[in-house]
Amino acid sequence: MNTQDLQKAILANKVAKGFNVTDIPLEFTYLHGEVAEAFEAWRKKKDDLPEELADVAIYLLGMAEILGIDLEAEILQKMEKNAKRVYEHHDGVSVRIKD
Repeated sequence: MNTQDLQKAILANKVAKGFNVTDIPLEFTYLHGEVAEAFEAWRKKKDDLPEELADVAIYLLGMAEILGIDLEAEILQKMEKNAKRVYEHHDGVSVRIKD
């Protein structure tokens, strides 16, 4: 299954279960909560870290579908942009010097 199919399947599940698909600020809040849960699982070395990371991806892909964003295309474009950037490292801080 590709990313576009995942987005569609995630949204279809949300609709079928009666979950939110219209309140975008609420979706950002849920996504933030899932990231926090993943961090907590990592911090406490819990076995459910993979599942928590999956939840983060599910919320992100679902939100992208709700908003009509092809997340796979956006990720590929951003990776290409990032690959061209040049950084210098000063006192442990990465500073972008060229896009």
